[in-house]
Amino acid sequence: RPGCRCRTGDIHVGYAEWTRAKDWTGLMGDAFFNEAETGLMCAERHLERAGYARFLEIRLMIEGDQLQTVLPPREDLIGNVNLPALHGGVLGSLLDVTASLALVYHAVLTNPPRLVNIDVDYLRTGRVLQTFGAAEVVRMGRRAANVRARLWQDDPERPIAVARAQFLLPQRGV
Repeated sequence: RPGCRCRTGDIHVGYAEWTRAKDWTGLMGDAFFNEAETGLMCAERHLERAGYARFLEIRLMIEGDQLQTVLPPREDLIGNVNLPALHGGVLGSLLDVTASLALVYHAVLTNPPRLVNIDVDYLRTGRVLQTFGAAEVVRMGRRAANVRARLWQDDPERPIAVARAQFLLPQRGV
């Protein structure tokens, strides 16, 4: 697995004391960083670069060995004011971001994967509550990966939306 090489000046949430490093693994040594920390740093960097994810104010958290996304409740994300319910595009985007960040986290990708296709199933109304997302990499080859993502609000066993996404992986050394 490739290490996460960061450019000078990259800023990582939660790693402020190590910012301005030329090279994360080279500066501190491979023994200092385990794969989860390296994957988390890559995921945070990709989240910072995604403009729509910044607009949605998506945050990351680690639960066990799984990366989770968190969407805070906001009134301006309501699509149906009669229910009120979160806009379907917001939920679809959160599923896309969750799937791609899980892939970056688990595969320790320095360059973002490219979305080829995503199928979304909306199962329940997304209320204006804190929304959580998690994803698992179902299959990963040299060129492509399949990821399954889900969103929930109160209970992880009652998802409000699920997705199946296919990604094109960046080529090694690019």
